[in-house]
Amino acid sequence: MKGMLLLSLAVTFGTLSLRAAEARPKPPHQTEAEAAAQLARFARTFSTQAEWQARAERNRRGILAGANLAPLPARTPLNPIVRGKQICDGYTIENVAFESLPGFFVTGNLYRPLGQTGPFAGVLCPHGHFTEPDPADPQKRRFVARLLPYVQNRCATLARMGAVVFAWDMVGYCESTQVPHADTNVLTLQIWNGFRAVDFLLTQPDVDAQRLGITGESGGGTQSFLIAALDDRIAAAAPIVMVSAHFFGGCNCESGLPIHRSANHECNNADIAAMIAPRPLLVVSCGADWTKNVPGVEFPYLWRVYQLFGAEKDVENRHLPYEVHDYGPSKRQAMYPFFARHLKLDLARVTLPGGGINEAGTVVANPDSLRVFTAANPRPAEALSNAEAVIAALAKAKAAVAPAR
Repeated sequence: MKGMLLLSLAVTFGTLSLRAAEARPKPPHQTEAEAAAQLARFARTFSTQAEWQARAERNRRGILAGANLAPLPARTPLNPIVRGKQICDGYTIENVAFESLPGFFVTGNLYRPLGQTGPFAGVLCPHGHFTEPDPADPQKRRFVARLLPYVQNRCATLARMGAVVFAWDMVGYCESTQVPHADTNVLTLQIWNGFRAVDFLLTQPDVDAQRLGITGESGGGTQSFLIAALDDRIAAAAPIVMVSAHFFGGCNCESGLPIHRSANHECNNADIAAMIAPRPLLVVSCGADWTKNVPGVEFPYLWRVYQLFGAEKDVENRHLPYEVHDYGPSKRQAMYPFFARHLKLDLARVTLPGGGINEAGTVVANPDSLRVFTAANPRPAEALSNAEAVIAALAKAKAAVAPAR
């Protein structure tokens, strides 16, 4: 494995505030015609594998610089906290927290196969911007996406198939309350948390480093293709309802920083997804959102890039023209066999006699039982108290690896 190309990037760390950007971020959308023309223009910049790789590397540098992650921060100790183990039918769940930066906690759940022998594949499961009504006040919404049944179903089913699965909170969601989701640095922190989630999964002694996957929907789809494009430790990716050339996500965590355009690079989300090549990629799209054009616009571009590597069979599009923007059963049914093939999971463990995937073996746990921090076990005292303190910790970690001036 060639290792992370990112680690070779050397960009001088100065005193520029992380809250300022030298280039304005690209607007969160363009017209569909503009998007198709942009992809056609991008396609004219390469006709060989070497030309594409040069473009991909230029994009990597531009994305990391735009996300204020150049240089990459020092990888400080994770100091994991693991508690609250639940034993279920064919899998277990543990409540987990670790420090992506000193004092900044990533919170999530670790699902493990039960009754199987490793080593196991590892799958990362970021979530999207989904909420539920607050029982205490139906006029309000609770930002608890990691705890929702559809997230539990996919994580538990993958674990029953033979993967160690980690689902974690978006910044500002559920237990990740040190920085609000609306913060201008949320994209920086979520990319970094994704890299550290890979680090955490690889600390598990029964996880096979050669078989790592990532899948998420909506804003979690953005995290999926960004992390996979920037971190080549990811072996296969399945971004759901988010790969679009004309829409970049309307949230700060997707398009709030200039990752799509700078003086040295220009890309869109389809171009970023193509950077995953030649590693296996499944793009799931639907007819009721901005991924409606994938079969005729984005997928041909992806296929052309994969063709340069002789890897056309490793890029797929499952288009569901009558479905909506979610990670519902049909989308999960497309993802499970994809990961079974490419991560060597045991699909037979969850296959119904007449075909199809059986999720009935999963139990939707009480959301409160999946929280790592509770009144009895609160967040550690050394936790940073606000966004400014977290950004200061990020700056310190970047300074620790900055080249001498």
